[in-house]
Amino acid sequence: MNDEIPPRLRYAMVGGGHGAFIGAVHRHAIALDGLAELAAGALSATPEKALASGRALGLTEDNNHPSWQALLDAELKRPPAERVDAVVIVTPTDSHFPIAQAFAAASFNVVCDKPLVHTSVQADTLVATVAEQGGVFGVTYNYTGYPMVRQAREMVRSGSLGATRKVVVEYNQGWLATALESTGNKQAGWRTDPARSGIAGALGDIGSHAENLISTVTGLAIEELVADLGALVPGRALDDDASMLLRFEGGARGVLVASQINAGLENDLRLRVTGERGTLEWRQEEPNRLVHYRLDGPTEILTRASPWLGDAARRAVRLPSGHPEGFIEAFANVYRGIFADIRARRAGVTADPLDADYPTVADGARGVHFIERAVASSAERRWL
Repeated sequence: MNDEIPPRLRYAMVGGGHGAFIGAVHRHAIALDGLAELAAGALSATPEKALASGRALGLTEDNNHPSWQALLDAELKRPPAERVDAVVIVTPTDSHFPIAQAFAAASFNVVCDKPLVHTSVQADTLVATVAEQGGVFGVTYNYTGYPMVRQAREMVRSGSLGATRKVVVEYNQGWLATALESTGNKQAGWRTDPARSGIAGALGDIGSHAENLISTVTGLAIEELVADLGALVPGRALDDDASMLLRFEGGARGVLVASQINAGLENDLRLRVTGERGTLEWRQEEPNRLVHYRLDGPTEILTRASPWLGDAARRAVRLPSGHPEGFIEAFANVYRGIFADIRARRAGVTADPLDADYPTVADGARGVHFIERAVASSAERRWL
């Protein structure tokens, strides 16, 4: 048995500087397991802010860059063995494609926030680039990292519920119930701006999570959909409310709701999967519980860290049962899978799928195609 502790990987971050919400979340999640350390960065689109943010995080001057282009140029000048092991992109969506494409084409491993890019053409280009270069490319659909989501996946895909008949996913928030973007709020500003967010608002921001959760847990492919998107806050340029019906390959039906105008609600993501013999229900705001309703038996409440859970769920747990784990830990599980894949490829072996468990560039690309079809369906008012 080899008890040698491998050296920490080194990563660079693009975006996520001072005042950015999601960048700090990514750094905290990466730090949780001690598997990687921040080694370089271009932490803002504003050069002065980028450099100041890097200094605040302890980056040395030669690893602290005013732009992502300068970061890429500096890394390419280093011998391959001295380059960062991964580049993490946590910028607004409009800049995802040029950054990710440049680093992936230069054979860097890449991690990108969701939604992946603005268009399916960009998404397909990225998929082709990653396939050609052979690198790791993870997309941080972080809800896939929750232990009980992985337990639900195992139960659904192993046939515990029988054939899937109905899937209902809702992602309801209330933070955009007013015209928050008009107050100077940075997050609301770019997420409601078509130039930065793309063709979708709530659908792209949280609806992409909802679609990914369905796909991750059930493995079902959406065959057709009909969508109703709307901007319910007057003057808003992008949708803040989305509802749709889904038809899956094999005959199952689905409902997807993604809305950010539900006044008073916080981060209410919930999934219900019904099969021939039972139903599973999971809520992100109570993430340590998975409810199993049986057709011919008592209702079961499965809890995180219980010994009778499947391998994937148990591997995603850090604390004993009864000690809550949540958002940061789920993010960390996604990163743990990405880093395991990087290490395995460096060693010339194929990683155990339960170790390298993370959403890939293909998942991100599918999400972009889904967004485009939903927007088109709503505009044309028909099934597509």
